[in-house]
Amino acid sequence: MADEAKTLLDAVRFDAAGLVPVITQEHRTGEVMMMAWMNRESLEETMKTGRLCYWSRSRQELWRKGETSGHVQKLIEMRVDCDGDTLLALIEQTGAACHTGASNCFYQAATGDALVDVIPARFGAMQT
Repeated sequence: MADEAKTLLDAVRFDAAGLVPVITQEHRTGEVMMMAWMNRESLEETMKTGRLCYWSRSRQELWRKGETSGHVQKLIEMRVDCDGDTLLALIEQTGAACHTGASNCFYQAATGDALVDVIPARFGAMQT
């Protein structure tokens, strides 16, 4: 494992379930794409391969972003916050980040008593 990955792993404070939240941001535009969870294994894989790998809490397994859809996230830089309990992944996004087909997962805004799509879907719903 590269020194960079070891340094990062040593700095991360995983929660009681062994997880850490990670926010992904498109490195060129600053657009926030999504939020997901990583465990130590998924973080190690991400650092080793340069492709984002998360931990699926619902499936209880590694979730390699884009494995079925082809909408992958290439890691540009991984950052850790000052407390070590949140990660920021600067990425290059291929295709949609959201399984709904929207470019990112934050495509709805609360307006009055309803949620309104503020970012139109560019792709069909997919497996992520």
